Amino acid sequence: MKVIICGAGQVGWQIARHLSGERNDVTVVDSNADLIRRATDTLDVQGIAGFASYPDVLDRAGARDAEMIIAATHSDEVNMVTCQVAHSVFGINRKIARLRSQSYLDAIYSDLYRRDHMPIDVVISPEKEVAAAALQRLSAPAAFDTEIFMDGQAHLLGITIDQDCPVVNTPLRQLTDLFSTLRAVVVGVRRDGTLFAPESADQLFVGDDTYVFTHHEDISRTLEIFGKRTSKQERIVLVGGGNVGLTVALQLESGASRMRTKMIEKNRACAERAAEALERTIVLNGDGLDAGLLAEAGISRADAMLAVTDDDKTNMLACVRAKAEGCPFTIALVNDPTLVPLMSPLGIDAYINPRATTVSSILRHMRHGRVRAVYSIGDAEAEVIEAEVLSTSPIAGRMISEIEFPEGVLVGMLRKGGKIVRPLANTRIDEGDTIAVFALAGDVPKVEQLLQVSIDFF
Repeated sequence: MKVIICGAGQVGWQIARHLSGERNDVTVVDSNADLIRRATDTLDVQGIAGFASYPDVLDRAGARDAEMIIAATHSDEVNMVTCQVAHSVFGINRKIARLRSQSYLDAIYSDLYRRDHMPIDVVISPEKEVAAAALQRLSAPAAFDTEIFMDGQAHLLGITIDQDCPVVNTPLRQLTDLFSTLRAVVVGVRRDGTLFAPESADQLFVGDDTYVFTHHEDISRTLEIFGKRTSKQERIVLVGGGNVGLTVALQLESGASRMRTKMIEKNRACAERAAEALERTIVLNGDGLDAGLLAEAGISRADAMLAVTDDDKTNMLACVRAKAEGCPFTIALVNDPTLVPLMSPLGIDAYINPRATTVSSILRHMRHGRVRAVYSIGDAEAEVIEAEVLSTSPIAGRMISEIEFPEGVLVGMLRKGGKIVRPLANTRIDEGDTIAVFALAGDVPKVEQLLQVSIDFF
């Protein structure tokens, strides 16, 4: 498929990396020639230096025969005009825009911005995606990663194996015998920096990062079995009052639990904007690394601290300082995946990778067939795909043990007739079932063939 990606920044580059890796014909457009050079030097893509909204620039990028355009520049207005030009001048069928302004997001599909007036098929808001990921992390503080599947009935939890984990050095096949009623499956393990799908004879070791599928009713029990304590989050400190921090604070205020939130923002204008938009959140203007200001925010009594500034190192250091002041749970927003291995040595409990959340959002909107959800793990190292089983699928009517899944693929959870069941070797997969599959990146095409979904994009 021929795709034009407008914007070669962090978001555009990551999307280009993923799509070009799946052998799509990708062209990247950006007004910054250095960013174009970086993309063409590191990725299998073509590059055009110029303004994405200009028809002649899109023409040089191959818009006349492109099937999709993704407008991901730093300007909402440029992204919207780009989609309009792509539609009106070139007739591109699929148009995705990255929008950050809440005003545009609220109005884009209202009567004012109906599709025939503003032809954007899908709106991607990275800040909203990151904010949603942050709220999920706060809802499961014992996990370093979380994602919801099957309409909230199944959860994927990222759990780090510590010294006091009861199932350390236990073969995974024995977990079924030890906890026969537990609806949980270990689908992925990261050990010494390598992610793999474990076999039944594999054991879990201290330091492993595991990905576990569990029924929503068994979350607390699953965490306890893996040596984690669950606690209620009532007092939150936010470091960073930009788009992400403000979105998180607004959603915390609108929640039923009425959390007590305090925000620290260094930029005075941003702090004033946040203070005007928020009702119950206390906004402090100052440096989130300042020990005195953290004390004023009550960091020693806080249940969690979330650092979401636009600087990775500030976020990490703020988490380290918060832990030193007694905060039991910290989350850092980290754009650079090379910094992730430092999380554990620094004592940071969880992190959010905007690249991964954006890739997941793009994939959800690009894949079709009966795919219900897609979640990208790590730096696009693996995917979890939730899909409905079709009658024509090779897996329909067969037991899991009879299906030739690749080595990097495991079935995480199954929904049959509205009931969530833990998949076993003798579990039969039928037409109409919903299946959630963990697959390493290289095995995703094979999974799509088995599910007979999304072999092509829109």
